[in-house]
Amino acid sequence: MRKSLAILLAFVSTAALAQPEAPITSPPPSTLANAPQLPARWEQTTREIYETAVESATVAGRHNVPKLANYLASKLKAAGWAASDVHVLPYASQNDPQTAALIARWPSAHPAKKPILILAHMDVVEALPGDWTTDPFKLVEKDGYFYGRGSGDDKGGLVPSMVALMKLRAEGFKPDRDIVILFTGDEETQGKGAELGATEWRKWTDAEFALNADAGGGAFKRDGTPMGFGLQTSEKTYQDYVFRVRNPGGHSSRPRPDNAIYQLADALKKLQNHRFTPMLNETTREYFAARAKQEGGSPLGQAMRAWLADPNNGAAADAIEANPLEVGLTRTRCVATMLKGGHAPNALPQLAEANVNCRIMPGVEPKVVEAELKAVVGLGVDVAPAADAGRPTPVSPLRPDVVKAYTDAVHARFPDQPIIPSMSAGATDGLEFRARGIPVYGVDGQWGISPDDERAHGKDERIPVQSLWDNVRHWERMIRDLASGGGATPPPIPVQPSIPPERG
Repeated sequence: MRKSLAILLAFVSTAALAQPEAPITSPPPSTLANAPQLPARWEQTTREIYETAVESATVAGRHNVPKLANYLASKLKAAGWAASDVHVLPYASQNDPQTAALIARWPSAHPAKKPILILAHMDVVEALPGDWTTDPFKLVEKDGYFYGRGSGDDKGGLVPSMVALMKLRAEGFKPDRDIVILFTGDEETQGKGAELGATEWRKWTDAEFALNADAGGGAFKRDGTPMGFGLQTSEKTYQDYVFRVRNPGGHSSRPRPDNAIYQLADALKKLQNHRFTPMLNETTREYFAARAKQEGGSPLGQAMRAWLADPNNGAAADAIEANPLEVGLTRTRCVATMLKGGHAPNALPQLAEANVNCRIMPGVEPKVVEAELKAVVGLGVDVAPAADAGRPTPVSPLRPDVVKAYTDAVHARFPDQPIIPSMSAGATDGLEFRARGIPVYGVDGQWGISPDDERAHGKDERIPVQSLWDNVRHWERMIRDLASGGGATPPPIPVQPSIPPERG
């Protein structure tokens, strides 16, 4: 579930989004003129692996993930990985009984630190050929773009991170710590592979921290103006709840005052009008400080500065949350997504149900949200989790070594791009590791045009061709910086209790 560009949607005003869409004929300028380019040999290797990955229709239920996992494993073995360090692990997911994960370790001859874990996923969401202008499961290059389902999410992160490791190994790089990759097969559906990776497979995946190729990334406006690169350090907890009303029912010719559908409708209206308490964390403080600077003296910028100066200023947080580009970033949000009720057109309903999907702020327990929902809807409506309670995840601390490595890798090509910590409103595989004590950082180097050309999960998914080559170099530099030199692990940047107004 790609988050790389989505967080940057907010970097353009609402008015800009309302403008008529102009055709996009070419990607923005890609790099500094003197930025290191990917050698032809490695461009060819990247293209070959990327094409195979995109043309593998790794949609839930098609059983193509194990094939892709074995193909990638063969490439790693050919590049020098010992067979004993490469594992293709079949597993059953709720949405796909035949999927798989790939785990591979590059052992250090003289490890000075705990390993680094690199996360990505092989599966993609469905794509209907009739909806696309190209075949979604055929890699097509035209107008400076690569088209295909998964070209961005997440094969555009998976392949560059893997090729970067292959390139480093071929060039004789000697890491001072083990480097482990985990490529899962059901991130877009259940996320069982990440759960297994963080628990049963922990003997292979245990690490000091993880780098997530399914988050991070940057964007440009149509005129090439930089919009920033996001460094994802947190994500909300996903949790569904069921609102349920039961009733004796009866004949529809004799209506009752306590109709189950009406009671459920009243409860959903209460939910619609409810607002959870806004809250800031280390990541969102930095995010809104950067956004306030970009908004300048606009009403939105003023609201952001007011909230940063006083986190108890609920009115300012409400004004931010009212902006369609900032929805979900100031608080927990819950919304009705499915309805079911009644059993016959001429009978009073005996049961009415609604699914309510919540995206819960990091660190907040789902049971706390459940209790608040019960208080909101009142008596007569049962509120219960639709499945096992989600796992709340802490915000990963801003490690100076990771921040520097990501910043340096971005600025090697885009020196004017701001680096902005971000919180995903959705979820990635990283949440399973954060929940179990391994900090995770979304640091992919993919870039594109956003917000009005973000196509992950949508029609004609694509990324700029140059973005793919740049991303290999991006990962190569980050891995080299984070897996060389030895020495003690630097302490995290401390959480600031508040951000002074002038920072906005």
